[in-house]
Amino acid sequence: MIKYFLMNLLLSFIWVALTGSLSYSNFIFGLLLGFFVLWIMSRNEYDQRYFYRVPKIISFLLYFIWEMIKANLQVAYDVMTPKYFFRPGVVLFPLSAKTDLEINVLSTFISLTPGTLILDVSEDKKALYIHVMYLNDPETFVNSLKMGVERRLMEVLR
Repeated sequence: MIKYFLMNLLLSFIWVALTGSLSYSNFIFGLLLGFFVLWIMSRNEYDQRYFYRVPKIISFLLYFIWEMIKANLQVAYDVMTPKYFFRPGVVLFPLSAKTDLEINVLSTFISLTPGTLILDVSEDKKALYIHVMYLNDPETFVNSLKMGVERRLMEVLR
């Protein structure tokens, strides 16, 4: 997988050099073009993980950025208005993540979202304790995390 990523970067730099325009949009276009060329060239090879994982990584990052923007807007609205909408609470979040790396990355992404903070990991590493600033319904919050961040992150990491 690393081999394909490095070849994709090399093709992108070659594209930038050939066009003579060093800009973000040209580099991204070169990455997409390189990805397509590598995909066409390696359709008969056994190892296809790179071509399945890259779209999942991009999808996860876009989803996470969208969730972060929504949470930031919610916190900013609450700060700007005279009435507070805080409903703080602590939630026990059962984990599907098994390894320490998966648990660490998941807890980092959850903590990056405004309004949430990881308090602790259970002793058996099967649950997270999360402090939530806007907790209307604990079940809805747990389900949205399970179906959103955790599911997409496990698709990327496994």
